[in-house]
Amino acid sequence: MTDSLHENLIGEELRFTHPDWGDIYVRNKRPADVTSFAPNRIVVLQHGATYGSTAFDVPVGGLSWMDYLAARGFDTYCLDLPGYGRSARPPQMSEPAVENTPFMRTPDAAECLGFICDRIRSRRDVSRVCLIGHSWGCAITALYTSGHNDLVERLVLFAPGWHRASGEQSPTHVDGPLGAYRTVNREATLKRRQAGLDDEQKKTVMPIEWFDQWWTAVIEAELGGDGETIRAPNGVVQDGREYWSAGKSVYDPALITVPVLVTVGELDRDTPVHMAQTVFPLLTGAPWRRLSVLSGGTHTILMERHRMLLFRSVQQFLEEAPPATEALA
Repeated sequence: MTDSLHENLIGEELRFTHPDWGDIYVRNKRPADVTSFAPNRIVVLQHGATYGSTAFDVPVGGLSWMDYLAARGFDTYCLDLPGYGRSARPPQMSEPAVENTPFMRTPDAAECLGFICDRIRSRRDVSRVCLIGHSWGCAITALYTSGHNDLVERLVLFAPGWHRASGEQSPTHVDGPLGAYRTVNREATLKRRQAGLDDEQKKTVMPIEWFDQWWTAVIEAELGGDGETIRAPNGVVQDGREYWSAGKSVYDPALITVPVLVTVGELDRDTPVHMAQTVFPLLTGAPWRRLSVLSGGTHTILMERHRMLLFRSVQQFLEEAPPATEALA
């Protein structure tokens, strides 16, 4: 993205106080010359299990996903759930992890997402917004949508998780009893991001300088952190044990009645392609839907060399007219 395009975008940091969870951090990016947005031009991005929303607006190679959306006329938001990034830390995160039980389960996260969506709808005086979920964010956005279809315009499930086969371990797996949160460092994160890649792919899929740019942003967003590690709530890990690894679902795809895009990178080891392929036919209530498998990308294709495949696929879905409205050739 050129400097002139960046100059035409506005970035704003917001905070909304949840009655139970405290301040929730929200970032907004939008075109500078637009003051009113229709529901189909407002997007809320929901992060996954570990790293908060930083990846959505880190300009690797000079361009972030939020840049791309805003430059095309979208009012774009991302949020950090309580316990993540720049949002309030519940008191149990100030104590040793073993002294408290896991928190921020998927229903809690979906309620927090809904709280923020309510504020955004009120802010823009609209009845609906579009949602994009990444990884665990897919379960959060799907659960919320399944109970609030009237408040959602369109839904994107990017790298959705689903039931794990016997022996298929979650990337957030924790051995033994679960405490309130887990601690993650750069070395473990890089190993996870490069899992399954050969030596050449490790250099080219996500250049190390892009990884470091993102990791630096993640560390800077960690409230009260030590500058080396981040902490992530273990509610999602508990959900993995009780639901996805036990063959049970947190949400029912058939209850979603809005248009849906399911998309995943072909090299994704965290939520393999077979999960997206399993979820897709279960979305029987959607008026129309699409499945997209993106070449050369992993679970974090949004920050990788092939990120434009993701950006363009999602953009087409967000902007296109419903198929039933197309004129016959």
